[in-house]
Amino acid sequence: MIGDSGWDEVVKRLSDRVASPNALPYVSQLARNRPDPFYLLISTMISLRTKDDVTESATERLWRRAPSPQQLATLMPGTIAAAIYPAGFYRTKAQNIRETARIVQQQHGGLTPRTREALLRLPGVGRKTANLVLGLAFGIPAICVDTHVHRIANRAGWIQTATPAASEEALVQTVPRRHWIMLNEILVAYGQALCTPQSPFCSRCVIADYCVRRGVTRSR
Repeated sequence: MIGDSGWDEVVKRLSDRVASPNALPYVSQLARNRPDPFYLLISTMISLRTKDDVTESATERLWRRAPSPQQLATLMPGTIAAAIYPAGFYRTKAQNIRETARIVQQQHGGLTPRTREALLRLPGVGRKTANLVLGLAFGIPAICVDTHVHRIANRAGWIQTATPAASEEALVQTVPRRHWIMLNEILVAYGQALCTPQSPFCSRCVIADYCVRRGVTRSR
């Protein structure tokens, strides 16, 4: 088990490895460059099962059409779908984005909710999105678990879980609270660059001494 100071070392090494802003996921860059909670929420909804470059261009196209919850709520779903295409599931996302904008405008006075419970009541917003918005937009500690976080945490042997939901619960019990917010962005960047799903670059791993390589049968 990694001790408290050990987590500081793990996070430091990972942070140093992905120190370049361009190495971070697009939504993390967005949170630094444009700290607008609603903008971040909608961009995160677009980003699900979508590559970063597509998310970035789709977000910018949509925001040129409707740069506020009030304006976004008035767009037809087809208009939103055309703006965010070719994001994954763009038609479904368009419906959810429009309804989310309407709820934020009518029920929250145009302000993005800052509780997990309220965020989860928005259509198309799951726990991963809610936690990401809480952390990056409001600085509220939460662990956002996506496929990279789930894979790396289990591969390293920090936890042993079968689903991202179980991984979140386990990581909350394992990782010091001060590291919760940044855990997603550094593991996503690391997972894309080195700790890949197939044949990870174990020979170049900066946290090899904190990893048991569970399930790794071939590496580089």
